[in-house]
Amino acid sequence: MADYEIFDLGDVVLQCEAKLRDAKLAYKTYGELSPRKDNVIIFPTWYSATHSDNEFMIGEGMAVDPTKYFVICPNALGNGLSSSPSNTPQPYDRGKFPAVTVYDQIVAQHKLVTEKFGIEKIKLVTGWSMGAAQSFQWGASFPDMVERILPFSGAARCSRHNFVFLEGVKAALTADAAYLDGMYDTPPKKGLRAAARVYAGWGFSQTFYRKKLDLSERVSPLGKPADVPWGYSSLEDFLMYFWEGFFLGKDANNLLSMLDCWQTANIAADPKYAGDFEKALAGIKAEAIVMPASTDLYFPPPDSEYEVKHMPNAELRVQETDWGHFGGDPRGTSPDIQQVDAAIKELLAR
Repeated sequence: MADYEIFDLGDVVLQCEAKLRDAKLAYKTYGELSPRKDNVIIFPTWYSATHSDNEFMIGEGMAVDPTKYFVICPNALGNGLSSSPSNTPQPYDRGKFPAVTVYDQIVAQHKLVTEKFGIEKIKLVTGWSMGAAQSFQWGASFPDMVERILPFSGAARCSRHNFVFLEGVKAALTADAAYLDGMYDTPPKKGLRAAARVYAGWGFSQTFYRKKLDLSERVSPLGKPADVPWGYSSLEDFLMYFWEGFFLGKDANNLLSMLDCWQTANIAADPKYAGDFEKALAGIKAEAIVMPASTDLYFPPPDSEYEVKHMPNAELRVQETDWGHFGGDPRGTSPDIQQVDAAIKELLAR
C-alpha cells in the first residue's frame, strides 16, 4: 500500500501555458498540526527523489522532529508519484509531458498547504539540491507566509555552468535509440547507464575520489542507519552499484522532466519579479541560513555568497565536506549531514 496521500490540484495552467488536467500532488505528513497551525515545516523533494528519501532527516531528537513539528514532504511534479510523464494519460503522456517550472511546483504546494490544511504561516522550508531551489522559491513567492528557510547544497537559480553539466546528462539519456523521442515502452537502459556515468563525475568531489571514500566503511550519522550502503570493492563497483543501479530504477522521461525544471530554476520567474533576480532575492523576508557545500562542483559557495549579499535576513554558512554535492544528501550518504541538522536546529531555535 502507498505510504503517501494524493491531493487533487484540478486543472493547472503551467507557466509554459499548457493545461495539466486533473493534476495530482503526492505528499506525506509527519507529526501533528498544532491547534494554532504554527508548527509547520515544508521539506520538498530533490531531483529524482520521493518523500521517503527525506525520511533519514526526520525523527525524534533531530532538527526535523515530528514530535514538535508538522512536517509536509510534497513530491515534485515529475517525480513519478505526483503528476509525471510516467503516470499522465494521453496526450500529455511520456515525452509529451509539459514543462514544469520551480514556480509551478511552489504554486501547487501552496494550494495543498492552504486548501488542505488551512495553514497561513510556515515555520521553515528546507531542502537539498532541487529541494533548496524550492525553498528559495517559497521564500520569494510567499514572503509573508514563510518565516525561515534553510536551502542546502542548492541555488536560487540554475547557473550557466550547472546548465551545461545537465546538458551532458540529457544528451546521454536521449542518445539511446530506444528512447524514441520519449515515447518508449521499454526503458532506454543504455541511456540510463550513460547518464549515471556522466553524473558520477559531478555528484562527488575530486577530493572524495582522491581519498577513495567510496571504498570506505563509515559510521552512519544522526543516529540511524543510512538508506545507502557504503564500502564498495572498487571504483567500478561504485560506478555500477551506486550510480548505474540508482539510475536504472528511474523512468527516463521523469528524469528529463525534473532536469528541465532544474535547468529553468530561477526565483525571478515569479511574475511579480518580472525576471529581476536581485529583486527576487531582496523580496525574501524569511530569516535564512544558506548552506552550500565547500566542495560542491555545481552549486559552489561563491554563487551562494552572491545570493546572501542580496537577501535582507540571510547568513552564509558553508558546510565543510569532502563529499561534494552529496555532502548534503538527506539520505545520510555523507557523515557531514550532521552539520545541516545542527544548522536547522539553530535556525528553528531563534
